[in-house]
Amino acid sequence: MHETESKLSKLGLGTVQFGLDYGVSNPGGRTKTESVRRILQTALATGIKTIDTATLYGQSEKVLGGTLPTGHDFQITTKTGQFNTPLISPKHVNDLMTTFACSLEKMALDRVYGLLIHDANDLLAKGGEYLYEALQKLKEKRLVEKIGVSVYSGKQIDTLLKNYSLDLIQLPLNVFDQRLIQGGQIDRLHQAGVEIHARSIFLQGLLLIDPDHLPGYFRPVKNHLINFRKLSSQTGQTPLQTSLDFALGLEAVDRIIVGVCNLKQLEEIIQSIENMPPGLADFAPLALNDSAILNPSEWKVDEHEPATA
Repeated sequence: MHETESKLSKLGLGTVQFGLDYGVSNPGGRTKTESVRRILQTALATGIKTIDTATLYGQSEKVLGGTLPTGHDFQITTKTGQFNTPLISPKHVNDLMTTFACSLEKMALDRVYGLLIHDANDLLAKGGEYLYEALQKLKEKRLVEKIGVSVYSGKQIDTLLKNYSLDLIQLPLNVFDQRLIQGGQIDRLHQAGVEIHARSIFLQGLLLIDPDHLPGYFRPVKNHLINFRKLSSQTGQTPLQTSLDFALGLEAVDRIIVGVCNLKQLEEIIQSIENMPPGLADFAPLALNDSAILNPSEWKVDEHEPATA
């Protein structure tokens, strides 16, 4: 396979924007249905086979059900609901099974490639093994090819590897967030044969925002973002290309999930890969270790807050 084709096939399409208003750099809101249709057709024609969705992504699964091309061969991964409880009960297991059945119905599918526990803390809660057993049953019935979990931290990964045999794991990773590389979790997952899907490679679009137009909350990393752009420019790459180059260059990572709001953004990503100059030899200097910046769930961004000066 040609190197560019190999890189493009490593892409996966995130769909949260298909069902929700999402992303610090997304002023346009939820993606229109016809735009979704064009995005999917272009992805399929380009060799992008992986689609990531979730029952918690608003209307995303339903939109996919109405726009997936006839006869497609996409590998679709979805996620369970979120239970947010210290104790998993039979009711939660029943909810998982019911929600998954609804996911298949909404997407008009007989089976999916992957099913992930949406929040790793549910699997790590007391009784979490019952959720795992439910995933195993769905796999045995061939309704799911691979089972796994979406994680947020290295500590979660370390505990999960000790207690469960997983096929697939989704994790956060980008040029600013290299904690799972530094902590060795990426290597350990790879050695265990777990398929790795990296999300948040643009850090919800933060890496692509002009430093002079950052929401005030991100003022502490403005200079770091400026330095990122300078290093990127020195290689002849755009910030988008450097963000992609970092993730695509990690051999242990099987897929990188990119979310787009419109066809233009997907085409820009494809063209960026097709025309990518050689990049940085060492990404380590770009790493941060501040969860208030690296974890979007901790962001306190007011859309009316003035940008940094």
